[in-house]
Amino acid sequence: REVKTIGHFLPNMLVMSLIKYLLDGFIARTWASQKSALGSALDPLADKILISVLYVSLTCANLIPVSLTSMIVLRDIVLIVAVFYVRYKTLSPPRTLLRYFNPCYATAQLKPTFISKMNTAIQLILVAASLAAPVFNYVDSVYLQTIWCITAFTTATSAYSYYHYGRKTVQVINNK
Repeated sequence: REVKTIGHFLPNMLVMSLIKYLLDGFIARTWASQKSALGSALDPLADKILISVLYVSLTCANLIPVSLTSMIVLRDIVLIVAVFYVRYKTLSPPRTLLRYFNPCYATAQLKPTFISKMNTAIQLILVAASLAAPVFNYVDSVYLQTIWCITAFTTATSAYSYYHYGRKTVQVINNK
């Protein structure tokens, strides 16, 4: 019964999020006037929250291993902490909470690495494959386990790329 509830909730959430993701990207590329500091700050955070919720839900349904979900969530937490640190370092004095959390005052922009973009795509492919697994009876398939391994590899590689390229992935916008 619990899997049925998750089974109906997750596919709908995935479809809605993919439509939002594609539409948001299309609008931002097509109409430059639709870009905002708030949007550029909230969009990556929303993506990380979406991936985390999907993976935790699929792990609760025993469709994705706990270790893989832990790896993905931990990587995202480390990235969020790094963004907060960069924000602190690039914010000019006086550093007040009001200025720190003002999304209209952008001081830096994180440029995702190529492997990070690939990782996001692979993570979403795994979500779709995991949702389909019980329907098509391949929950214990070696192919699904292979996607787990590929996802773990790209997640680790993505985390390392941010560590290794560090300063090259951050563009300081305003240092006033």
